[in-house]
Amino acid sequence: MRTPRIEHRQPDYDVRCEWGSHGVALLAHDCAVVVIVDVLSFCTSVDVAVGRGARILPQRWGLPAGPAPQGAIPAGRRDGPGPSLRPSSLLGLAPGTLLALPSPNGATLCVAAARHGAVVLAGCLRNASAVAAEALAVGGPIGVVPAGERWPDGSLRVAAEDALGAGAIIAALRPRTLSPEAELVAAQVAAVTDLRAVLAGLASGRELLADGYGADVDLAAAHDVSPAAPRLVDGVLTA
Repeated sequence: MRTPRIEHRQPDYDVRCEWGSHGVALLAHDCAVVVIVDVLSFCTSVDVAVGRGARILPQRWGLPAGPAPQGAIPAGRRDGPGPSLRPSSLLGLAPGTLLALPSPNGATLCVAAARHGAVVLAGCLRNASAVAAEALAVGGPIGVVPAGERWPDGSLRVAAEDALGAGAIIAALRPRTLSPEAELVAAQVAAVTDLRAVLAGLASGRELLADGYGADVDLAAAHDVSPAAPRLVDGVLTA
């Protein structure tokens, strides 16, 4: 693969945007803050959990099964009865709970971003303005990374729901200067009048609806209903 050039890091802009694991590596090189955006479902699950006073230990996808570290309780299967990657499964989470939550996109990218030394925030539609305010309070350039999904071969699938979440956060970062990449995703969310209908119609939303998880789409589509700005501190996402 060709080595990225400095132009790929979008220098000279306060707010920058790039996708997936390469986006994390590029933007964390210069940015004081990296915001990971995974709307369906990791970052929405994080917002629901921290809003109840719980904490999330993000874990890379594909780790060997075993006891959860740091005294955390392990997340269960999406179709199981306990807490899982489904946001609706976390509505009854007890305050003070530490939940180890793996995901192939959002959680994995949070772990990767932490290695670069930037402040790491978990953003979604629910907490867009709160996360933007937290990022601005840190100061310095801000990198927004829509996580995307994965094709069966492991390659990145651009996920429009993550572009919408990233765009909502970026729109709340004005009047900071935006890279063209950031401007474009902000324009996408500005063009949407019914976020729930769009999320439900996208491939990822249709998958959740087909599996009976419409409540998770509803939770993910709620815009600016949360004051939480989950921040990674010592490997744990907390409000």
